[in-house]
Amino acid sequence: MPFETYLFGFGKSFLFALATLLPILNPTATAPIFLSLTAGASNATRAALAIKIARNVFLLLAAAMIAGSTVLNFFGISLPVVNVAGGLLVATTAWRLLHSSDAGMQRAVELAEGYTPEMARKQAFYPLTFPISCGPGSIAAAITVGASLHDPTVSLRVVQLTGAMPALALIGIAIFLCFRFALQLLRPLGENGTAVFMRMMAFLLLCLGAQIMWNGLYALFQDLAM
Repeated sequence: MPFETYLFGFGKSFLFALATLLPILNPTATAPIFLSLTAGASNATRAALAIKIARNVFLLLAAAMIAGSTVLNFFGISLPVVNVAGGLLVATTAWRLLHSSDAGMQRAVELAEGYTPEMARKQAFYPLTFPISCGPGSIAAAITVGASLHDPTVSLRVVQLTGAMPALALIGIAIFLCFRFALQLLRPLGENGTAVFMRMMAFLLLCLGAQIMWNGLYALFQDLAM
């Protein structure tokens, strides 16, 4: 097979994965949620968390893209079921954020004392990576991208999947930058503006969770109707 074919497949898969997954993950929209869930954490702790989350997202998307459909088929799990379960997780997290009390000065001091590195380590994957940064919709999209990149020619399939990896790395870098500098991005809003903005983002996250659940339920109902 000509070298140009492999080069074209590499570039096409890179652009396809980036254009499909980056708008779904939308790190600029999830950065305020990250900031709210890590209330009281120091800048160093947030920086370390941003690195871990970016790495986790890369690994999660890569695994879903490469082996997601195979794993789901092995356990007999359909994508609609993943959407229902994942949407419930997203909605639950958003509900907690909506009903959390605003942190005053004393509350901020208590949070700063209580948010230990061990606590940050435990939260790095759940809920900060999944379902906040990389939800079921993103995983389903990664599985779909991986299935779309499969080619009867094994060598071309490997090249196409390899081409998607730099796109995932770029997405991880975007997540790191948005989370690392989330406080600086929201600082112009002030304390009250930031609180209002975070409540709005939490409500949108709740709506997103409900939409993901509905998409899964709708697909399941359609399967039952057939």
